[in-house]
Amino acid sequence: MKKKITLTINDWQYPLEVSPNRTLLDILREELGLMGTKQGCDSGECGSCTVLMDGMPVLACLTLACEVDGAKIQTIEGVSQGGELHPLQKAFVEHGAIQCGFCTPGMVLSALALIRAHPTPDIEAIKKGISGNLCRCTGYAKIIEAIHQAGKSAA
Repeated sequence: MKKKITLTINDWQYPLEVSPNRTLLDILREELGLMGTKQGCDSGECGSCTVLMDGMPVLACLTLACEVDGAKIQTIEGVSQGGELHPLQKAFVEHGAIQCGFCTPGMVLSALALIRAHPTPDIEAIKKGISGNLCRCTGYAKIIEAIHQAGKSAA
């Protein structure tokens, strides 16, 4: 039995009918074509599917769509504004914090939530803020540098 829900995703409202077993990740990728949210482990271990729900990072692979009726969701597609990269995205590019790019959407969204809550996070706060996001390529140093620089720029 499907449930009617309404989600606001990247400032666009979507009325949807979802099965009780469908995850937010399924809806974003398969129903709405928002492919920036990555499907990694499907068990909440890697953070590749991180999106912001009402401003807080959540794992879309573990979040049932029918449980988030009325929520405001931000995906990586909603971070840039007017064709311009967000300063955090620019910092990732400038610091070479992107290699394969698979973890980047989730990493950027976790970092964005951190910077919004604490505009100038120190290195330890950054490490804690991205601790749920795994990267297999960069070794984290460049990612941490990018987030630190973006925090300074936001101040």
